[in-house]
Amino acid sequence: MVSAGIPGTFILGVLLSSGLPQTDRPKPVMKAIALQEAEEVHLDGRLSEPLWDRVVPTTNFFQKEPSEGTPATEITEVRIVYSHNNLFLGVKLYDRQPDQIIGNQKLRDGSLRGDDRFMFILDTFLDGRSAYFFETNPAGLMGDGLIQVGSGWGLNKSWDGIWEARTAKHPYGWSIEISIPFSTLNFDPNNDTWGINFQRTIRRKQEEALWSSFGINQGLFLPVNAGHLTGLKSLSQGLGLEVKPYGSTSHRTNNKTNDASTPVNVGADLNYSVTPSLRAAITINTDFAEVEVDQRRVNLTRFPLYFPERRDFFLEGSNVYAFARANGANPFFSRRIGLVNGSPIPILFGSRLTGRVGRYDVGILQVRTGEKDNNPVEDFTVARIKRNFFSQSTIGVIYTRRGTHASPDIDVTVESHHTLGFDLDLITSNFMGDKNLQFEAFSVFHNDPVEKTADNIWDNSVRGIRINYPNDRWRGHASYREFGKHYNPAIGFVRRNGFRRFQPAFSFAPRPQNNRFVRQFEWELFFEHVTDLNGQLLTRSARIDLLDVRFNSGDEARIGFENRFELLEHPFAISDGIIIPSGTYEFNDLSISVETASHRIISGELALTRGRFWSGESNRIDTELTLKPVSGVLIRTVWERNSISLPEGDFTTQVLRQRGEWQLSPWVSTTAIVQFDNISNLLGLFARFQWTLKPGSDLFVVYTHNWQNLSGKLFSLERAATTKINYTHRF
Repeated sequence: MVSAGIPGTFILGVLLSSGLPQTDRPKPVMKAIALQEAEEVHLDGRLSEPLWDRVVPTTNFFQKEPSEGTPATEITEVRIVYSHNNLFLGVKLYDRQPDQIIGNQKLRDGSLRGDDRFMFILDTFLDGRSAYFFETNPAGLMGDGLIQVGSGWGLNKSWDGIWEARTAKHPYGWSIEISIPFSTLNFDPNNDTWGINFQRTIRRKQEEALWSSFGINQGLFLPVNAGHLTGLKSLSQGLGLEVKPYGSTSHRTNNKTNDASTPVNVGADLNYSVTPSLRAAITINTDFAEVEVDQRRVNLTRFPLYFPERRDFFLEGSNVYAFARANGANPFFSRRIGLVNGSPIPILFGSRLTGRVGRYDVGILQVRTGEKDNNPVEDFTVARIKRNFFSQSTIGVIYTRRGTHASPDIDVTVESHHTLGFDLDLITSNFMGDKNLQFEAFSVFHNDPVEKTADNIWDNSVRGIRINYPNDRWRGHASYREFGKHYNPAIGFVRRNGFRRFQPAFSFAPRPQNNRFVRQFEWELFFEHVTDLNGQLLTRSARIDLLDVRFNSGDEARIGFENRFELLEHPFAISDGIIIPSGTYEFNDLSISVETASHRIISGELALTRGRFWSGESNRIDTELTLKPVSGVLIRTVWERNSISLPEGDFTTQVLRQRGEWQLSPWVSTTAIVQFDNISNLLGLFARFQWTLKPGSDLFVVYTHNWQNLSGKLFSLERAATTKINYTHRF
């Protein structure tokens, strides 16, 4: 009764507070000023046009960190004007020590963890559920993404909108001019008020200041607490048509097969705004030659590794397909389309429809892939609908289909795979006044036309619930899930099936007052209990963060201990010739890690882990060293080494990754990545030059080369050089 009563109380709390209006907190308001007929904004970052002088700026920024609720230590002024087609922001960021302003990163969507920055969001539907995210720094970097409220990290930075930012430095600090075409955004044309919020980071002080929702449990990424931007009238997206043709040519050599080819490809993406809030897209003969390679990793588990999506067509609008993000159900995983074991399969045609219709978020995806290397032609369908209710809550359904075409040369089953999932998110930011509380429930079912191994519908399904209390100082969550023994959706991803899992976690993170050195302590307890569907214990894990210290300087140090029990039902090969026998195992390990503040010229991370590992011991070291000698230059070295000693045999795994970036400007950059691991003995090089001719139009030159290390000598396996250009036309 007690265990059932606790979730019931949480659910009731979410239900009651979800329906409360969000008007109990005063929201700041600013007005956008329409440009007069002869007025124009010339983007140079200096705000030198007379039109800016007639706009009253908003200036009231308050600290979220380090001193919650106190005025920001430096003045920030934000002005907003607009024309029929564009929204313009003019920002002045005063700094009494202008020589201490930090702006190193210039690469599009690059990390600004070490830079001064200005971020803002636009909630164009004024519903507190979703928003567009934009950021820049003194070097003029442009970063953007989509925010979707849910039980998990809600920022998807894979979205690349068409917009421009220019910055300038002054004796008083720095300034920004930003232009965002309305054709880049989905919005409600009948609403003259949008949600908006701003955040400024002063990196040397580790200070975060916001215009609205500066409470420690609020912040920029909760649109429900944003302020209001009023005065938006007669906004136009033009015809809403966007055409983006591309052309590419390559030269490829494969020394394993003694093949060489020089393919030439052409294709196009077409986007059309069906309504100001609903956008359709078509891609023809899609090419992903410019996409960055995956990071090399060594898998020492008996479960598959998850690699994130990197292809633009699948990333844009992908937030609408998010499903029970923190629970691992993954009914839709876009890397199952057009990739087989990491090798590309040609995408002949693709279409998608994403956006909002009334109180519904919708997403529909249809893709056809071509025949290659014994892989037949296939059709993939994904449909997602979410109904919004209360202030932030949703209920939704997702459907996927994978259909295989019959081929005289390939023996495959042509019956379609279907997956159907349901999810419920109850979310509030009003719990106990200003606390966040979330409840999530989900269930997914699929058929199995190939193996036909399911005894009943539960074998091919998952279900679960999750309660989350994501707040500062006190934080916790508890989840329960069941994965059927044959759960494996045809366009999804699952690491493990056939289990029941209970997982609670709690942490306490106090903030000492008036401490010159320490910003925050944290202690965390994580517990995991996994059984098979008959109640047999498979995994039990207890992890304790003995101490996590975040310093005012931006440095951080952690000490952790973990005890884990594993029942290995079947032997598995952990390395060549080394088999871990079935049986029961207990692990104990101690880890120590330090991370230096990334705003320094030289920064890094070091983690040491030592303890029991299966039938023996493991000593692991993870290092990362980053050098930023001048603005626009980054050199990063990552080295991972795991020395394992087992009665069945000893072995060592190593991964070395070297990354270099030379960013001449936010529009021109060169990236090179070299990776090696001693398990595959493959050395790989990826190099890319990117020149953004204008927002949405790019020239890429990409070179890749892979070598095999045999007996201490490198043998060239394959290499390719590709040139690709795309150009966006808007009507």
